[in-house]
Amino acid sequence: MTAAGAEATSSLIELSGIGKTYANGTAALTGVDAAVREGGFVSLVGPSGCGKSTLLRIIAGLIAEDHGKLDWPASGARPHDIGFVFQDATLMPWASVADNVYLPLKLKGVGRTEAGPRIAEALSRVGLSDFASAFPRELSGGMKMRVSIARALVTEPPVLLMDEPFAALDEFTREKLDGDLLALWQAQGFTTIFVTHSIYESVFLSERVLVMGARPGRILAEIEIGEPYPRGRDFRESPRYVEICARVSAALREGAAI
Repeated sequence: MTAAGAEATSSLIELSGIGKTYANGTAALTGVDAAVREGGFVSLVGPSGCGKSTLLRIIAGLIAEDHGKLDWPASGARPHDIGFVFQDATLMPWASVADNVYLPLKLKGVGRTEAGPRIAEALSRVGLSDFASAFPRELSGGMKMRVSIARALVTEPPVLLMDEPFAALDEFTREKLDGDLLALWQAQGFTTIFVTHSIYESVFLSERVLVMGARPGRILAEIEIGEPYPRGRDFRESPRYVEICARVSAALREGAAI
């Protein structure tokens, strides 16, 4: 079983020859070609500084590409609502969990009373219903990241972009949140692009892993995982999982040698 909406096979996002050079002369990306299907889950892996975060920000519309073209063939244009989860949970320390999750709705002009049920639903999805009145200082790192995910999903965006969201967490918490993220993705069917340095995480989560080369970043390999969902401990301990991780690792090594 794949994510809800897996029947849709059309590309939601198409990148053609994307390039980006910063004002200081740093060439971050060159000739990036990729496509992400509607409702798909794709991970980007590559060495530090290869442009993974830059590519994510271009897709989000936070910065513009210098070359190439970014198309949204399934929707006709970039969606107004794109969820973005950063490596740091970036919560407002003076605000409660509920008020942190409310922020995207507040920016859209949704009143607090009207937003209440949506906030409650978002917190329920990430298992934090009992912490709506808590403050960030009272939460563990994993709980803060759950709040960040709830905030990104409260507007029910069709696209969720995640930039190494679990990198700072211990391995046990990271694996738990990986599983929780997949459950949310299957239930809601949002298109996900996930940046990670972890080969193991990328293979566990994704339908496809895109391997990027060193700066200027470009796509060197596209590896189909081809394993059914839901995924759990059995998949992590299977020979197939080890085999795919080895393929991604080999692609990364080959890219480093170019």
